[in-house]
Amino acid sequence: MAGQRGRPKQYDAETALQLAGNVFWSQGYSGTSLDDLAAAMGMNRPSIYRAFGGKEALYRQAMGQFAQQMEEGFNRTIEQEADMRKGLSQFYRAALNVYGAGDTALGCMVICTAPAAAWVHPDVQADLLQVIEQLDAKLLARVEQGIRKGQISSVIDAQSLSKLIQAVLHSLAVRVRAGESKASLERFSDASVAMLLGPAPNK
Repeated sequence: MAGQRGRPKQYDAETALQLAGNVFWSQGYSGTSLDDLAAAMGMNRPSIYRAFGGKEALYRQAMGQFAQQMEEGFNRTIEQEADMRKGLSQFYRAALNVYGAGDTALGCMVICTAPAAAWVHPDVQADLLQVIEQLDAKLLARVEQGIRKGQISSVIDAQSLSKLIQAVLHSLAVRVRAGESKASLERFSDASVAMLLGPAPNK
């Protein structure tokens, strides 16, 4: 697909969006040109505009695709695991696997690229806040469930705890991008679970 020009016969929007997202993920929004996107997607500029709109529209769609993938990771781990500690640990590990995949560890496509673009693109800022708030809400629901089931020993403010859980995720993303080792970050994520949720209640 990368070697073709124009709109490929076997055009697939999800695949093209993934290819564009990979470029934004690596180079950031401002560092990515339409020529970079055209080369990666195997599409010329008019085809990109017809299929996705301009650069900002394409970036926002790619960001949404990545956020959806992370939500699916949440559902496979925290949402499905009965034990909150195990589920949160699995979620952090799964995120690290995504953040460190490939030849170069890039962190999170959203957290490591959207904040810079948000300063000059209000719609990107709104999308970023929506992603953060949606994960806050899902985490809050899981924290409240953990409290009801006696899986969390002591919580002063469930909403703040939910935000702190997400803050660790953001820290992992930035640290991966900065080059910190996976082994170090796995230790950090495991320790964070213990500190955030407290000691396991006696059964």
